[in-house]
Amino acid sequence: MRAIRSLLFAALASAVLAACAVTDHSQGEATLARDAQWALLPIANHTEVPQAGLRAEAIAEGVLRSRGVAKLLHYPSALNPDTLLEASERKAQADAQKWARDAGARYALTGAVDEWRYKVGIDGEPAVGLALQIIDLNSGAVLWSGVGAKSGWSREALAAVAQKLMRELLDSARLQ
Repeated sequence: MRAIRSLLFAALASAVLAACAVTDHSQGEATLARDAQWALLPIANHTEVPQAGLRAEAIAEGVLRSRGVAKLLHYPSALNPDTLLEASERKAQADAQKWARDAGARYALTGAVDEWRYKVGIDGEPAVGLALQIIDLNSGAVLWSGVGAKSGWSREALAAVAQKLMRELLDSARLQ
């Protein structure tokens, strides 16, 4: 009986740890205006998964809109650094910020995807790692930043884990 109880406890502990998340975010003083003009800038892909940055951008758009950001511009596709031919990710980010400023946006969301995969193993749990920033386009100051990693259950979709993590991170940004 004791062996069965120990085995059940170990299985429960493993299940809890399998869906763990780690997040950190800035505690900035700035309150960001939902009704201001926002821009969604490229989210860099630091993974080996093609177009992980574009996938994260699509999720970020949905999360921002669900938080009440209605005026959201998208950068032109020509500024997308998630191609095999573009060697200068920083230049693409600078070009995208300039485009957003010229378009009249006040805030911009940008960042990077550091992990976007199913873990190798019998269960193949989804794992996502994100770093996000909200930038004041007038001053160039980072008003909010968040970084996090999350893994899910073996039958959970990678996009679902990414959405949960993105929401968790962006929920800490003070929008008014």
